Amino acid sequence: MDRKIAKTLIMTLLIGTTALAGCLGNGDENDASDLESLVIAFSIKDDYTNVDENPQRFADYLGDALNMDVSLYPIDSEGAALQALRFGNADIALMDGGAAWVGWQQYGLEALAADQKSDGRTYYSAHAVVLKDSEIAAAHLDDDPSTDPFSLMAGKTSCHTGWLKSAGMLLPMGFLIGNGYANVIGDANDVESLRSTITNFFNEDASIPDSGTPYYSYSGAVKCLSEGVGDVAFAKDSTINAYCGNEDASANEAWCLPESDYILLPSYGNAPSHPVMYNP
Repeated sequence: MDRKIAKTLIMTLLIGTTALAGCLGNGDENDASDLESLVIAFSIKDDYTNVDENPQRFADYLGDALNMDVSLYPIDSEGAALQALRFGNADIALMDGGAAWVGWQQYGLEALAADQKSDGRTYYSAHAVVLKDSEIAAAHLDDDPSTDPFSLMAGKTSCHTGWLKSAGMLLPMGFLIGNGYANVIGDANDVESLRSTITNFFNEDASIPDSGTPYYSYSGAVKCLSEGVGDVAFAKDSTINAYCGNEDASANEAWCLPESDYILLPSYGNAPSHPVMYNP
């Protein structure tokens, strides 16, 4: 659990609970039962090597801070988190902005709070990342307007951060479709058509990892690229520096190549930071 995200969530809930308690105090005291428990949809592992990463500790702390019973509803994907909110199995869930958008569009979910970056932003820039010796990088760096790096992605193997992720899937595919590089395969109103669209434009080996697998998340997408599994990774502006750009090289991930080996293509948009969603 990112401590900054946890703090945002705790403070929002504390403020919200205090406000609600004040309103409830003017009415029937029995209505206060609505605030006696809170269920958070959260991805839970079978074992944690670092006890501080165990979300149950966060739930216990939050329960003490809010003076209510806080429990975790186990989920294994953000799609499952959406369903947990949709069917009332959980009260809130923290998720990627892309999944949150799908939840808002399809199920009427709303945002309670959003993660704020250290520089005050509630968004980040999304980029495609390639290796400097690739033809895509050459097309980007040659200052020739007739060579288009994005068109060269067709048929290549893509490394996404996960299913329905903002910077890792929705934004790049929206850019590629909107600019005529890729064609929608299937019903455009069915979110599952995105999978077919990806494999049709890139290839059948496109990496769309599940949570907990080696190539999941921003680090996983760049790992996929670094290990030669894919030709292009989709990540955010700070990903390479965060995992492979430490002044102390020993602090970099083991799979990292030299930072100069990675080339970021021009941003194809900004992604909203991770929100806390609920079902009104």
